[in-house]
Amino acid sequence: MASRTAWLKRGLAAAGLLALASGPLEAATFSPERGLNLDLWDTWPNEAEWSRDGVLLPYPEWRRRLDAEDLVFLKNVGFDFLRMPVDPIPFLSPKADHLRERLLMSVLEGVRTINAAGLKAIVDLHPIPRGADRFAGVEELLRDDALFERYLDLVRDMGRTLAAEDPERVAFELLNEPVTGCEGAEAATWDDQLGRLFAAARSSAPRTTLILSGACWGSASGLAALNPNSIPDDNILWGFHSYDPFILTTQGALWAGDFIRYVTGVPYPPYEHKAELEAALSKARARIRADAPFMRRSGMLDYLDEQIAGIDTEQELDAQMDAPFKTVADWTARYGVDPENILLGEFGMIRQEYGNPDVIPGAWRAAYIRDMIEKAEQRGFAWSIWGYGGAFGIVEEFGGNPAEDDVLRMIRSLKK
Repeated sequence: MASRTAWLKRGLAAAGLLALASGPLEAATFSPERGLNLDLWDTWPNEAEWSRDGVLLPYPEWRRRLDAEDLVFLKNVGFDFLRMPVDPIPFLSPKADHLRERLLMSVLEGVRTINAAGLKAIVDLHPIPRGADRFAGVEELLRDDALFERYLDLVRDMGRTLAAEDPERVAFELLNEPVTGCEGAEAATWDDQLGRLFAAARSSAPRTTLILSGACWGSASGLAALNPNSIPDDNILWGFHSYDPFILTTQGALWAGDFIRYVTGVPYPPYEHKAELEAALSKARARIRADAPFMRRSGMLDYLDEQIAGIDTEQELDAQMDAPFKTVADWTARYGVDPENILLGEFGMIRQEYGNPDVIPGAWRAAYIRDMIEKAEQRGFAWSIWGYGGAFGIVEEFGGNPAEDDVLRMIRSLKK
């Protein structure tokens, strides 16, 4: 396997950028501050239908529901940018091959619509996990060499599509949450792939700010494992995600492992809501005893107690929430990275899992998100909340209905 440096030199030389990369470069031109993930995926159409007119386009899906007035509303709330998830798999499927250029142009139209509303835009290539409805997700992209080569072609094409846009208003995130380990062979593989992704994007978008992240699901630990000096470019934002502690942020989720689905109603902060905490724990224990696999019930009950013990005082909770920020801050200091070039690309607290009647009160969610924002801004990091609608929705819940406005009111109250 070629080293990342070799891949970079090869890719940059082919693009005629090697001389540029070896000289002094400007800092990142895209400067985000406060953002929201524009995550609207309601239909998730089956791949078998992608060739039909009107199934995928306009793309991405939020363009069917939101208009300029909705986007201006977000600006008036206090956001200055939107992170726009774009599922790359339709670009790679034979079912939608004839739509490739139209899909690219539709993404560009979305970017321009966001910019016209006075907001900056991040195009975030964000694969949805593989399932019965699609042939691949991020795991397949990273493990199948031939598919990864096709993904590199898409990165080049998307870079070309965005290259003429104002680099102060449009940025390009090359892959959301790579599902590889932080250490050892998996980390080394991601180092190589990240270098190839960078070279592909820079070859077609020489002025666009690129957003890169580390391995292990884009975590702070993954970012800390990277050496940013191996990327010969200063026009970079470095991203990480944090949903710590997960027993608060993903409670009730069916997709986050087989333990957390039994836990709902844990308040934020737990030490200020003792009665609600005890009620939630009693309910979770009853669910585990009744519904969890018999041989795992005892272990799950012990794990529940362990997780709660780590957040039931102000000091313990703060330590857990602060740990990813400290990891990234230490990394920036070690490598001389400007904190303004760090993006907390995702964080948030679940509102309601689909099909689950339990709803986390808006006041708890607003308090958690406020505290995460404070930790980011104290260190000079930009941030974007997950997300607009659905399970984590701060604007809408499922079905397009308005969510509680606690989080939006909190954002409006933030000092500039």
